[in-house]
Amino acid sequence: MGIVGRKTKTRHSTSNLPLPLPHHHHLLLLCFFLLQTVLVESSSLNYTRYRQVSALRLERIQRHLDKINKPPVLTIQSPDGDLIDCVHKRKQPALDHPLLKNHKIQKVPTEMPKGMKLNVQRDDGIKGVMSGGAWQMWHQNGTRCPKGTVPIRRSRVHDVLRAKSLYDFGKKQRRFSSLSRRSDAPDVVSGNGHEHAIAYTGSSEEVYGAKATINVWEPSIQVVNEFSLSQIWILSGSFDGSDLNSIEAGWQSDSYQATGCYNLLCAGFIQTNSRIAIGAAISPISSYDANQYDITILIWKDPKVGNWWMSFGDNTLVGYWPAEIFTHLADKATMVEWGGEVVNTRANGQHTSTQMGSGHFADDGFGKASYFRNLEVVDTDNSLSSVNNILTLAENTNCYDIKSSYNNKWGTYFYYGGPGNNPQCP
Repeated sequence: MGIVGRKTKTRHSTSNLPLPLPHHHHLLLLCFFLLQTVLVESSSLNYTRYRQVSALRLERIQRHLDKINKPPVLTIQSPDGDLIDCVHKRKQPALDHPLLKNHKIQKVPTEMPKGMKLNVQRDDGIKGVMSGGAWQMWHQNGTRCPKGTVPIRRSRVHDVLRAKSLYDFGKKQRRFSSLSRRSDAPDVVSGNGHEHAIAYTGSSEEVYGAKATINVWEPSIQVVNEFSLSQIWILSGSFDGSDLNSIEAGWQSDSYQATGCYNLLCAGFIQTNSRIAIGAAISPISSYDANQYDITILIWKDPKVGNWWMSFGDNTLVGYWPAEIFTHLADKATMVEWGGEVVNTRANGQHTSTQMGSGHFADDGFGKASYFRNLEVVDTDNSLSSVNNILTLAENTNCYDIKSSYNNKWGTYFYYGGPGNNPQCP
């Protein structure tokens, strides 16, 4: 999955970092459509010990799981406890969406952005993945899903119990507010506990895709209903939250499932790749002042069919969001955001110590602070071009910050993140 390693020879240190709860780090995809957001992620922690559960509720949950967990052709046990079900591609949950009842799966996009070559998956796996190929935990035992199937992380009872209710399972928390804001401001607000450090394009642009290479870390999470993510947002629609379409992809770390749904159980994203399990843990990850790893994500609109495709690493296709599920994004995007987001619940009346990125501020630089590099957008001509004149935003720079720059190798890039709670961020 195109994880790139960069090595430094300096010492490894994690001093002054908060002790983390057990947490998980994974590829995620999100699809925001008319305020219904799909978050794809994973966790293997058992939540039942934190809540009394009635037999009736367990029965309801099991019926729900029986509906969303599709019959597998093969099941693979992951070393981290996940079960990866190999499900026939025509049985995947995305096709349960009422707007996709007669949808014909698109095998490949009609075009890549100009200048890029399509890396079609071979029957024996994918090309271009980092040496060894074990960039997701479930790859380590060497078993692969058969041709014609897609890998889906199985949802279990403790996954559902992490949501507030069975209704909330599979829905990301809204990050919108009725607070007044500039018409060209990005889609962020801290009033509901979400804090950001992001770069973004102007709201008047016509955008047909975006790309970035994202440094991968494992930030510590303070409490069970918080998370830390780093991703790309592709947006179009009304920024007051009444009708906003959003496609989102990146990585996330959490201690317990605070939001969202798992793997592909939420209808919308159609997976075409049999080697990439959306929501399964990514490995390896970066270490402070030591080896650095990053992942490259490209999302673009097929100019002929209208589906929004995602590729990973060396242009390996993952799947697509069908045009049918969108309103505004059926045409184009009007803004792109890149960066980090955390949830700050202010447990014990203090700012959370949940980290963003590496947990270090932007000024610490390479090997210490997390980065996004080679920021690009797809234009009306289906061409990728480096982003110029990006804007940046961080609501509380004493907690998390961002600093952008440009050079010939990394193009437009930025460092971002922070530790959260500290003497200047009480």
